[in-house]
Amino acid sequence: VQLQASGGGLVQGGDSLRLSCAASGDTFSSYTLVWFRHAPEKEREFVAGIYSRNSRTYYADSVKGRFTCSRDNVKKMLYLQMNSLTPEDTANYYCAASTTVILSSMRRSAAYKYWGQGTQVTVSS
Repeated sequence: VQLQASGGGLVQGGDSLRLSCAASGDTFSSYTLVWFRHAPEKEREFVAGIYSRNSRTYYADSVKGRFTCSRDNVKKMLYLQMNSLTPEDTANYYCAASTTVILSSMRRSAAYKYWGQGTQVTVSS
């Protein structure tokens, strides 16, 4: 599968953004799809994702209640609606996919074989 993320930009604190990740290839619905982010001088961090085997959505504590992750299997799209953005959300955001990741490894970047290019989100104070 090939992934392409988009939707990043420069916003002010409190604003909203919606990131999109377009996928190509077959069997899209069988992929666990996730968002990670990588800020300068920080490790890559799991943000949110949808586990294919139970269709449940999981979030990092830092974004719970503010971000909503969703997918459209017909359009082969993954989304991340981000509300109440803060400067701490500034990072390069990546979408990733895997058909083999298990739930206990879902938050580990090494578990994903397929990655989109990043889309930069910058939140000013």
